[in-house]
Amino acid sequence: MSVLPAVLTPATALLDGAAIKVLLVLSLAGAAALLVRGRPTALSLLLRRALTLAVVALGVVAVLLPDTVTDVAQLLGVGRGADLLLYVLCVTFLFVTIGLYLRLGQLHDRQVELARRHALLEAEVARLRGDDA
Repeated sequence: MSVLPAVLTPATALLDGAAIKVLLVLSLAGAAALLVRGRPTALSLLLRRALTLAVVALGVVAVLLPDTVTDVAQLLGVGRGADLLLYVLCVTFLFVTIGLYLRLGQLHDRQVELARRHALLEAEVARLRGDDA
């Protein structure tokens, strides 16, 4: 027989699965900080690579020991391992999207700089040739 509260109050609903809620909120806060901070540093690149390797290693463990995912999910307060995988994939997608957005901004800035340099060089070549065009 399970020991569940007879009435689910807002306080017990908030504490139910508190570990996963804390992890998800911290992940979202990290994503927001990454988005606001902008330019990547060498340390952030190192952390990103380390996290990528950790996720790959955890993926291998999840494939080899699928019951472990369910055990971890229940430890975190998530009902099933599939739900935990969905949460992880959503957070991962968010970080990948932010990373691609920041990279696109870098490429845009680089393209603008190259276009400016090209325009200045064309103007200099035209001036040296004596062209008015």
